Order: sequence, then C-alpha cells, then structure tokens
Amino acid sequence: MSAEQRVAIVTGAAGGIGRELVLGLLGQGAKVAAVDRTAEGLAALAEAARDRQLGANLMTVEADLARDEAADEIVAKAKARFGTVDILVNNAGVGQATLRSDNRQNPIRFWEVTPDQWKLFVAVHNNAPMALSRALVHDMMAQGWGRIVNVTTSLGTMIRDGSPTYGPSKAALEAFSAIMAKDLDGTGVTVNVLVPGGITNTGMIPEGSGFAREDMIQPGVMSAPLNWLVSEAASEVNGRRFLAVHWDAALPPAEAAAKAGAPVAWTEIATMPIEPPRKG
Repeated sequence: MSAEQRVAIVTGAAGGIGRELVLGLLGQGAKVAAVDRTAEGLAALAEAARDRQLGANLMTVEADLARDEAADEIVAKAKARFGTVDILVNNAGVGQATLRSDNRQNPIRFWEVTPDQWKLFVAVHNNAPMALSRALVHDMMAQGWGRIVNVTTSLGTMIRDGSPTYGPSKAALEAFSAIMAKDLDGTGVTVNVLVPGGITNTGMIPEGSGFAREDMIQPGVMSAPLNWLVSEAASEVNGRRFLAVHWDAALPPAEAAAKAGAPVAWTEIATMPIEPPRKG
C-alpha cells in the first residue's frame, strides 16, 4: 500500500500538534479527514494545506467528540469522501487550563472538579478513541492492514498535581492502547502511542504558564515519527510508545524508532501481578 492509497482520520486536527500531524501525512501523499470542533481552526488548516499544494487530499470535519454520535458521523463522512479508512490518529485533547487558566500557579484539586468537567475529559480522551477505533477496526482487520496511533502524555503529566482530569484520562488511554495492541496482534492492524515527551508549544499551555514558548518542545517533532509509524516499514511495530522529542532525524528511521521507543504503559519497569497457576 503506497502513501497515495492511505486514508487517515486525525482528531484534534486544528491545534498545534494535530495541524503538524495532518500536514505531515498530506506531505507523504495520504488523504486525510481532519476533525476538530472549531470551524475557524479547520479553515486555517485548509488554507495552510492549499498553500503547500496539498489541499486536494484534505477534507475537514467539524465535530464535537464529546457527543456520543460524533464517531459514527465522522467515519461516515470520511468513507463517503475517501472510501475505506486505513489510519486513525486519536489526537484530540482537552487541556487542564480549560478549567483554570492559571492552573500551573494555582493547581486544581480533585474535589474541585465538577461531574460535568470529569465527563468531558473522559468523553474526549477515552470514549471517542474507543468509539472511533471500534467503528473502523473491522474494516482494517478485513483488509489485513491498519494503523491506530493514540496520543497520550508523559507519565509525569498523568500523575502531576493540578491534573486530576487530564492526567487520569490520558493514563486510561495509555492502558487501553496496550490492550488494543494485544487484541489486534497478528491481524495486520497495529496500535502504538506517540507523545511529544514534555511541555509542548500548543494552545493547551496558556501564556501565563511561566514557560518561554521557544523553550518548549515544538509540535513539529511529532510529524516524522507518525509518518514512519503509518508506513510499511513499521508493519511489525505494535504496542510501543514513542517520545517524539527523542526522535533523531539524522538516523535511519528504524534506528530513530529504537532510540525513541519503549513498550506501551511502561511494562518494562512495572511490577506485574502475581497469578496462581491455572487448573487443568
């Protein structure tokens, strides 16, 4: 399957990371259904694609992933335009700063989180990736080829004070990714995790955070590892997590992947549960 034959859905496509992922895939010749809840952001993405002579392979889908019906609607629109979807990138995220802009200086405590706020983070970070993956995986398995890439976050962010909604919901997506990879082992469909590796220069980090924008990880680092993960060269790569900031473009891609990768969910450092032997 050549890059020109691949079709991808990318969620959270209008933001800093999503924009780079979409433009990177388009640059490889893939067709992309770019999903975001902001019409203005999608329009800016479409303009950027046209400026790079990549607009013909892009469709934008305005959708709110917090809605239960969103996943089926997104998949239906993508299939109507492009046919079978080969790649799913679950990138959409809700930042902790949406609850309190000065969260870094004034951390939110878990008891301050309302039920509706909790449900929003779970809807976007957990329910939507589950629904989209479930809607696409049967076609992927039938054709013996598919890529699911979930964007989670660093372990430190998952357990950081002031992150009682973002951290746990991204941790759940990390665990889900490990299970997905096991369920799909041997089908030709792979599931991997891709993260920047630290504080990244996107709209999720408010201006008053105290960090200089130029000192943050820049979202463009995500493009090269994603392009490799959805290529034929990564067909045997499953159940891995990649820190984009450690991806060395000077190395051959397989070597860069070895340097930047580790098992999903940190199983290489975890203490696994003790299980008694099975009877029979």
